[in-house]
Amino acid sequence: MLVKNSFPELNDRARGWLHFLWEKAGTEDDWSSSGEPHPWWDRYSTPPMTNFPRFDLADSCYAVALMADKTPAWREAYAQILDQMVDRHTTFWAAVDWLTQFGNDPDRDKYPDVWKGTLIPEHLWGRYDSPGWTANGVEPWGLQKDPVGADGMLFFKGFFNLVMSLHRYVSGDSKWNDPFKVVGVDDTHFQWTHSRVAEHLTEQWRRHPEGPHCENTKIWPYCLSAAGLGLQMFDQLLGTDRHSVFDEWTDYAKRHYLQVEDGLLQWVALYYDPIVDHVHKVGSGGGTGVAWYALPQNPELAELFYRASLSATGWDDPAVPVAVPSDPRGLVMTAMLANEFGDAVTHSRLSDTLEQLAEPRYFGSESEHFGYWFHLDEPWPRGQMSASLMVTDVADPGDWQRLFRSPNLSKFEQPTVEGIEFPRLGLSQAWNDLAHGMLQVTTYAVKPSLAGEETAFRVTGIPDKNASVYVRCDGSEYSNWESVGSDTIEIRTEIGSHSFQIYTGYREGAADVDQRTRTRTVPSESRHSNASVSGIIRVGSLNGLASCPCCS
Repeated sequence: MLVKNSFPELNDRARGWLHFLWEKAGTEDDWSSSGEPHPWWDRYSTPPMTNFPRFDLADSCYAVALMADKTPAWREAYAQILDQMVDRHTTFWAAVDWLTQFGNDPDRDKYPDVWKGTLIPEHLWGRYDSPGWTANGVEPWGLQKDPVGADGMLFFKGFFNLVMSLHRYVSGDSKWNDPFKVVGVDDTHFQWTHSRVAEHLTEQWRRHPEGPHCENTKIWPYCLSAAGLGLQMFDQLLGTDRHSVFDEWTDYAKRHYLQVEDGLLQWVALYYDPIVDHVHKVGSGGGTGVAWYALPQNPELAELFYRASLSATGWDDPAVPVAVPSDPRGLVMTAMLANEFGDAVTHSRLSDTLEQLAEPRYFGSESEHFGYWFHLDEPWPRGQMSASLMVTDVADPGDWQRLFRSPNLSKFEQPTVEGIEFPRLGLSQAWNDLAHGMLQVTTYAVKPSLAGEETAFRVTGIPDKNASVYVRCDGSEYSNWESVGSDTIEIRTEIGSHSFQIYTGYREGAADVDQRTRTRTVPSESRHSNASVSGIIRVGSLNGLASCPCCS
């Protein structure tokens, strides 16, 4: 029986970004104290807060995890990329700020005037460290050599746990739960496991209901929301209850880190300094970044921040030209949220603007790579912004929430494609049709010059290959395959565009109900559609960034 192919598929841009990330993550470079990361790792964007290469590591993982959910029967390339991201996160350069910025910033009397009042409390101007300066060694904490074990450095350990959790979700591999070492001050080393990092983060959060701090003296809702997301995925994978600390913190944040009057957000905290007891308030549009990370955890709070950002910018109003901020991060994150919410009007407007602003471009010897260059005249796509914007090319509305709220864990029990010669042969589809016992695999040549070369791949996890396996390729019966193990077949083919329908006999079981639900909720509309997957954004135009470089 020929089954109609309407399964999720990676588009050309997603494939091109995947090819580039494979090269970027797989190219050896030196993140030690005596070396330097390859310059394509973004340590330039949005100073003074995120101009460190670890933020490129984290941002690059989101589209990868979302792509893996589009092809859940093929995961090996995504898993390898994520593993290399985790590995780099253990190094000197991942924590370079904590390992080199000791005491108060000696240049804090030389900060740009534009930071006065926007990033730094006006009444403390000239005698207060800027965001991004970690101030390791200041009292009352003193010098702390371990960036994970430190009281501060939440924006290291929180994102680290998130990246490890995404790796484990995509790969099913618990390798990072074996002991590994993290580089500390003076090239000391500290032993951790994934579970211990999550436990330590949870314990710190319980001791500090206001939230653990990032730089010494600064508590950021943005980073805490990301840390909560990592704990949410950790709980989904291991059945623990770490994420409850985020729910408790949300109650605290509503009382201390934002103000709502008559249902409208008045201001939001950029950060809180408990030492000087200062809530650094920004405008009502300042919660865009928090909204992205909070959305799978607390949709109502995310909607509040999203609506406020639109009200502040007018980006949802077709009668108002889209005002482009000097730093595009807020524009990109709002586009990500509009796509996730299914807000077609806002997303269409921002997509049109970003097509001009972000400079989408294919590159490579055969145009096999893709990225966003942002007119920066650099040799490679700018890491953090390109990785973030790629989410809108990969995800359908609701995918980001589903990734964390109903992760596809049944994929590990289903037939799986392995041994793909990536990046010579690529897969745009790898999906188990549980109703028909069929695995859809669609291949393509990563480089056109490779088309026609011989290759092969395996399908593992077949329940009864002798009785039920039947293969079609491009609509016709295909016989160039053989059994190579008790539950495995090998299919020989050539590099190029082919559509395989492999009838494995694997049908829906109790463990697969969640994937069936996910399949039914994947929208068929394009990313510019009116579909409202989350149920949060419904009808009508949302009337409507922030006051800081990380949000505007």
